[in-house]
Amino acid sequence: MPAPVEACWQDAARAVLADARAQVAARFDGGEGIERVLAAQVAAVDATVLDAWTACMADAPGLALLATGGYGRGEQYPHSDVDLLVLGESSAQRAHEAAIGAFLAALWDIGLKPGTAVRSIDECVQACREDVTTLTALTEARLLAGPVDILDRLDAALAPGALWPPQDYFEAKRGEWSARHARYNDTANNLEPNLKEGPGGLRDLHTLTWLARRLYRVPGLEALVPLGLLGADEEATLRRDWRTLARLRFGLHLVAGRREERLRFDHQKTLAARLGYRDVGSDNLAVEQMMQALFRAAHTVQRISERLLQRFEEQLAPRLEVAPVAPGFVLVNGYLKREADAPVRSAAEAFAVFATWAACPPGTGLHSETARALAESLPRIRPYDAQDEATRAVFLSLLQGPQPVETLARMAHLGVLGRYLPAFAKVAGRMQYDLFHVYTVDQHTLEVLRIMARFVDGSDDRFPQARRVHDRLKAPWRLLVAGLFHDIAKGRGGDHSVLGAEDLRAFAAAHGLRDADRELLAWLVEQHLLMSTTAQRQDISDPAVVERFAHAVGDRERLDHLYLLTCADIAGTSPKLWNTWKERLLSDLYDATRLAFRRGLEHRVDTEARVAEGRDAVRALLPDIPGVDLARVFDEFPAESFLRYRPEQLATQARAILSHGDPSRPLVLVRPQGGAYEAFVYSPDRDGLFATLTATFDRLGFSIAVARIVTSTSGMSLDTFSLLPLHEGGEAPEERARHATRVLTEILSRPASPLHPARRAMPAALKHFRVNPRVEFRDLGDGQRTELLLVGTDRPGLLADIARVLRERRLRVHDARIATFGERAEDLFLISDEADRALSDPDLVERLRMALTACLEGDRPHAPPHDPRPR
Repeated sequence: MPAPVEACWQDAARAVLADARAQVAARFDGGEGIERVLAAQVAAVDATVLDAWTACMADAPGLALLATGGYGRGEQYPHSDVDLLVLGESSAQRAHEAAIGAFLAALWDIGLKPGTAVRSIDECVQACREDVTTLTALTEARLLAGPVDILDRLDAALAPGALWPPQDYFEAKRGEWSARHARYNDTANNLEPNLKEGPGGLRDLHTLTWLARRLYRVPGLEALVPLGLLGADEEATLRRDWRTLARLRFGLHLVAGRREERLRFDHQKTLAARLGYRDVGSDNLAVEQMMQALFRAAHTVQRISERLLQRFEEQLAPRLEVAPVAPGFVLVNGYLKREADAPVRSAAEAFAVFATWAACPPGTGLHSETARALAESLPRIRPYDAQDEATRAVFLSLLQGPQPVETLARMAHLGVLGRYLPAFAKVAGRMQYDLFHVYTVDQHTLEVLRIMARFVDGSDDRFPQARRVHDRLKAPWRLLVAGLFHDIAKGRGGDHSVLGAEDLRAFAAAHGLRDADRELLAWLVEQHLLMSTTAQRQDISDPAVVERFAHAVGDRERLDHLYLLTCADIAGTSPKLWNTWKERLLSDLYDATRLAFRRGLEHRVDTEARVAEGRDAVRALLPDIPGVDLARVFDEFPAESFLRYRPEQLATQARAILSHGDPSRPLVLVRPQGGAYEAFVYSPDRDGLFATLTATFDRLGFSIAVARIVTSTSGMSLDTFSLLPLHEGGEAPEERARHATRVLTEILSRPASPLHPARRAMPAALKHFRVNPRVEFRDLGDGQRTELLLVGTDRPGLLADIARVLRERRLRVHDARIATFGERAEDLFLISDEADRALSDPDLVERLRMALTACLEGDRPHAPPHDPRPR
């Protein structure tokens, strides 16, 4: 191709390709079927590729051009690579090397992304022998230009008799499948799912097709139907869900403007709008509807894929090992199978399958024929309120039998639980569009139940107290019912806790639960957030807070169940949410409430008695310290210390103070505690100390969960901070604690001066979520403290910026409780003016409100010109 012609051709080809792509995108946006849209996309690329081939390779006999991979399959997305094979003998390759290079360069220049191999048939065979992925790509080859018999010759050379026989190919592909699923935690419910590679995604469907072609030499999955390997309904379902996934992937490429397979938060709202989804109230957003359709399609693909893989495995097995396991059931090569060929006709028969399965050793699979029989039975399984008493009794027995949580998970996975309990079906695949909940509602529920199962055997050392509490439950199955229902009403509008309690009462009445059980479970569902909000948003060292909580709970039985449900609910929301600090926080509230029950809620303990109890407890922890030394430290601790700190904390503080050799230097003690840290600061108190500490912690890579600000009788700070690392990894916890201790000691040894927090970029995910800012003040009525509540969008350095705002207005912080729920920050402070008085000046309060609102909206704080600079 002469250079002037080349430039002219490139401009024309680029314009033609851009116009064709725009037309295809318009057909997609117009709602045309995805098969036709993809075909049009392939035709547009074919025309451009062949035009370039003709222009560059007109005089290149002996070479053929083949489309491979997804392009060969005819599944070309807007920004997918264009996989090509230039096929010819080595002599032809060498003779036309320059022309091949010009051809590929032309494709790049006009905006295509060719992924190209240049090989002979023998070289293809060798490459496929070494790499099963190459073989798979070539099994989808499609002739673009060249001799018409070249594909037959290539296919014969790559036949199973020549390389990768069926058993080997199956094992290789199943290994790829398992590894790929493991990368995505074996769940389709990742909230930023990979549409191509994730479990239940398009690659699962491609793999099934590749296996069908290789094992049975058929063109596609539909050809497995007459072979009896795939039901016609299963094939139709897979085709339907392929359309859902393919349409999402095509649209994702369009909205991203590049090859993007992961449906990130950045693109979810835009894609939902492009696909025509619309918000239906605040509880059913367009993006949530789209994601629910995706998750449901992926789940179905997973279920049918598992069955089909098992059928392939059974067909390839050299022999079948059959062993009876229960009346009407056998194990076939380790899979549980119903002996009867008759369909599953009712919920009772379906429950019999799960009961037998639960009695088998853990790890036993379900035979594909039985799984298919259950799938076909779903329309015949009526909701629980339409079942007879005997069937409902069998369901309850499943919750009280072996492996109850695994049974519920199996029922959910196979669709049976959603049929029997329609409310569960409504939350299946339902995401919550925020950064706090990393699972869909149904997967979160199952994760909560799995954590409860670990309470039974104590296998999870993150919950040291839960095993002891769980051992005291009279009927552990009731906790599972509460876990099953606690979020079941999400997305309906209204308070999901109240609606869920109503659902549970109906379930309990239908299943003949005792009145006491019904009321306990309904109360648990309705109040399942009570302990979490109390522990994380209130000062549980305050007897009044514990008393109010104890009155709301009422008795020890409710407390035990609520504690276990709360632990499982928090830990089951996100793998990163549970930590040592939260475990200690909930345990402290649990222990304090149990103590209140033992004493009797009518018997309040006065302050002096609580202080005396605290002193005695600390003395017991420090038997090696002389009484006179301990008395000297106790004299420095105000009564507030014994009311707000645990004896273990006070013992650590006392030992550190007595061991501190240089009173002129601040004492800082940072200690790792599981996945969290605790910092104690003993330093001359001064205005702005809280702001200095928050900025320093921020620079050190810590977030503050709780800050307890106490001043000793001699004017020293006795401040304790519960810290959480912003990033995992890096230094060992002990080294990180020592480093933090050194840095804090150095900074506090300097003269007081403003310290700015580190400036870090906003995490990408946070940019797509917005929480309307709230600033609320509450007079506590004691004339000494004002409660300040701040709600807004979390961002790096937010707490340090808030502390600067308070410092610049000469306000003191006496307590801080910092809660972050995904993108939502909810921070509670007890503040006063510099004379330790509650805020009473309306103008000051209003100016402070405006400054804090601006801070929550993302503005960096600066000192107001009308306020004096702090000391």
